[in-house]
Amino acid sequence: MPPELEADAGRARSASAEELKSLVHDAREEILLAALENPSLEEPHVTALVGRLDLSATVLSAVAAEAKWTSREAVRLALARHPRTPKRVALAMLRQLFLFDLARLALLPPAPADIRRLAEEVILARVPHLPVGEKLTLARRGPARVAGALLAEGHPQAIKLALDNAFLTESQVLKVLAKSGAPERAVAAVARHRKWSRLYNIRVALVRNPSTPVPVVMTILPDLTLRDLKDLATLESLPPHVRRYLGEELRRRSKRPGSRASA
Repeated sequence: MPPELEADAGRARSASAEELKSLVHDAREEILLAALENPSLEEPHVTALVGRLDLSATVLSAVAAEAKWTSREAVRLALARHPRTPKRVALAMLRQLFLFDLARLALLPPAPADIRRLAEEVILARVPHLPVGEKLTLARRGPARVAGALLAEGHPQAIKLALDNAFLTESQVLKVLAKSGAPERAVAAVARHRKWSRLYNIRVALVRNPSTPVPVVMTILPDLTLRDLKDLATLESLPPHVRRYLGEELRRRSKRPGSRASA
């Protein structure tokens, strides 16, 4: 190490807490590693340091190697979400996170995609054992897959919150509707929802689902394309009454070949 750099590193090891506020933003890796040895270093310094997106994997690993810092939730979260944290370190930090920090991590675009997905999977594994209050909070603002899982569970309050969750996606709603044994109250809630009930693919899935209320099915059928009606009519899994209404709609269309709906 050059003498000047060695001198600066020495100062970083003995700097005051106030001086460390600026030192953690130094561009030189050697200075940052020296600062990590400073007994005056505190959690705010470390969280500021790990919050830097330009930080090297070497410095991130050095932070992770110190139990004093990884015992702090804020540091664990920062390490788990940092795009340059070595994968084994990020995974170790992720598995120690609290529930709602996992939810935050799963929704952070800068975090690596595989880390965000694993955060969702850890939450999903915990969902069946969570208190109702925590389930409701996740239904309201959890990531898409978690909101979908809570919708599929069928808790009345969670259903409403999950359907209004800004992160819930059409694909997750379709997965719930496609599940055998999807709760009737969840299916009915989707059919009534101001947003989801208007989407074409959701409407087709509602016709496919045996728990969809009959009046809803009858309202949807006239709006489906002729091709989808014919495809649905081939499904043996449909309840007899739905097959009957499908047949009636197909016969009606055959008498109106020039109508828009028959296209």
